[in-house]
Amino acid sequence: MLKGYTLPRTPRGTSSLAPEPPWHYVGNALAVEYEANPLAAASFLPQGLELASGRCAVYFIEWQYCSETGEEYLDPVRSQYRETIILLSAEFEGTPVSYCPFIWVDQDVSLMRGLAQGWPKQMGSTWITRAYDLPSKASPVVGAGGKFGATLAVKERRLAEAQVTLRELTDSLPAPNFAKAVNVRYFPELAAGKHDKPAVHELVQLKSRDIAVSPIWKGEASMSIFEHPYIELPDLRPTSVLAGYRFSFALTVDDLLSLRDLRSEERS
Repeated sequence: MLKGYTLPRTPRGTSSLAPEPPWHYVGNALAVEYEANPLAAASFLPQGLELASGRCAVYFIEWQYCSETGEEYLDPVRSQYRETIILLSAEFEGTPVSYCPFIWVDQDVSLMRGLAQGWPKQMGSTWITRAYDLPSKASPVVGAGGKFGATLAVKERRLAEAQVTLRELTDSLPAPNFAKAVNVRYFPELAAGKHDKPAVHELVQLKSRDIAVSPIWKGEASMSIFEHPYIELPDLRPTSVLAGYRFSFALTVDDLLSLRDLRSEERS
């Protein structure tokens, strides 16, 4: 019998691209809150969600991951990756949620885990300023006056860049954030005559647990989104930049809440 949570499924099951949940994560995040054109933001929302405001956030994150049965962090090439995430402010049946129209990652394992959750992951290159425990001109302080930068490139073209200067501690995370995030799980059909009838099309909500957040530093920020031949992220470029943040957080993922089967609604 073949085993494995994802393809490839094999006799021992150890070759699967992503192992069975739970998945444990810890990351350092540089985030920027900004306002986008509300009409443009609304056009990216799937059926079932309404726009709450033009407030958006971009998260540049350096992650480390581990499964329940292994210590992947002892093999860093398996456990470490970087990611850029765009979140929009939305509502589901009157409840505030966030929605992710774009997300880029540099590891295939993370891409597979994300697709299982409904994150619309693509491959991209994210770089983030690192801080170190020793004072040096080569390292910013994680504190007042610390300056951090981040960039995203896709298909060798720079798509976004941001800079954040930390000023003060805050009790508030950037908004929108990952709490009550809603995604769309979508898998198309290839059979002739069914290309417009996906095998999977559902609205889902994340159910993270064991969430922990470090002290949150806030300050001013700048951010630019550049033109791309076909990626539509420039439609969500900032009309104004509100604030920047740096913090660390941890969470575990092993569950998902199905909100709505969009296939049945499309047939009705």
